[in-house]
Amino acid sequence: MKKQISLLALLCTASGAYAESAPKNVIYMIGDGMGPAYTTAYRYFKDDPATKEVEGTVFDTILKGMAHTYPDDHTYVTDSAAGATALSSGHKSYNGAIAVDTEKKPVRTMLEIAKERGMTTALVATSQINHATPASFAAHNESRNNYDEIANDYIDNKIAGKLPVDLMLGGGTQYFIRDDRNLVNEFKGAGYQYGDDIKNLGQITQLPAIGLYAPKGLPFALDENSTRLTQLTSTALNLLDNQNKNGFFVMIEASQIDWCGHANDIACAMAEMDDFAKSIEKAKAYVDKNKDTILVVTADHSTGGLTLGAHGQYKWEKEVVKGIKATAGKLTGLLMDSDNLKSIWTTNTNIEYTTENQIKLEQAKKMGEKALNLAIKSIISDTSFTGWTTGGHTAIDVQVFAYGKGSEQFIGSQNNTDIADKLIGFIEK
Repeated sequence: MKKQISLLALLCTASGAYAESAPKNVIYMIGDGMGPAYTTAYRYFKDDPATKEVEGTVFDTILKGMAHTYPDDHTYVTDSAAGATALSSGHKSYNGAIAVDTEKKPVRTMLEIAKERGMTTALVATSQINHATPASFAAHNESRNNYDEIANDYIDNKIAGKLPVDLMLGGGTQYFIRDDRNLVNEFKGAGYQYGDDIKNLGQITQLPAIGLYAPKGLPFALDENSTRLTQLTSTALNLLDNQNKNGFFVMIEASQIDWCGHANDIACAMAEMDDFAKSIEKAKAYVDKNKDTILVVTADHSTGGLTLGAHGQYKWEKEVVKGIKATAGKLTGLLMDSDNLKSIWTTNTNIEYTTENQIKLEQAKKMGEKALNLAIKSIISDTSFTGWTTGGHTAIDVQVFAYGKGSEQFIGSQNNTDIADKLIGFIEK
């Protein structure tokens, strides 16, 4: 009997200590496609050439461990939906699954649990807000491609009789304003403020609110607004801070690191990384002022098989990458629409318009946009000595970063589901 009482007392003490150490607020940031090569490339990309030492970045200041990304599927290579389901719920599932298990049954997500606990909830993304990663926190669907159904869930998937997400910032107007259903009007009817111009973020002054700033994903950072995720992050944290009585949960995704990786576009990827790094700095500063908050940053997988150093050469030319002023996609359009390829090329890159490059671009242009796009990326990658192994995802482990209250729990090698389990443990405190 004494042993039983002692064990019970020990368990109660441990439970109380855990609850006391649990943070009140959770900031969960996901760099979609951001494998270790991306954070390494970003460090070199930001390096000051005037100093001998390679300066660290915000990622270096909060690195804690690594995570395994494999899905519950017939492969070791995950997609964003299965990866996000693992990161949101602690459940492995099949590629394409949006917060459902392998039997296609819904699994509870940490956002839903947070809502049940009376916390304020938020989703921020540079993709459409109903894309795979944000969707896996607030919706349930057997396929990530069912965008309309997923958008509907942001109204229909009630949690304790309430809408699941108090703040949504991202893209996706074409999925929320449709001929068959106008979800924006439904949100307005439920008392949500609405904004559709990212230049006027200040028009959202209170929660609940939804901001949709593009038909699908926001324009790439390199092409238009280089700090749009940073701005969205700052806006979200300010709004959440004012609603902070019961704490908050927010998931912030740098969605388009992945898109740049799929495109094998290194300059595009570094611009997205820079925006994400600045967003993390905003979140880190929030934690410094609010010690009852934890910040966790990770990736769902790595994309593109990025390597630094290619063609047997022991070099990576970051100045080439820094000199690119547009994504390969935008540059393709500019070159297709112009008879003066040299002018467009020299305006948007610092790569010499050699006879070899001229012939390569001219011949590719004759073959069409796809060939021209591939030629542009080939020249940029070859000149910068950037390597890519795939246009898809890879199965390598990803990094786990954490800062603030409870961050020590994320040290070491872990499964991606372990990250979710720990955060859910905090939320259920």
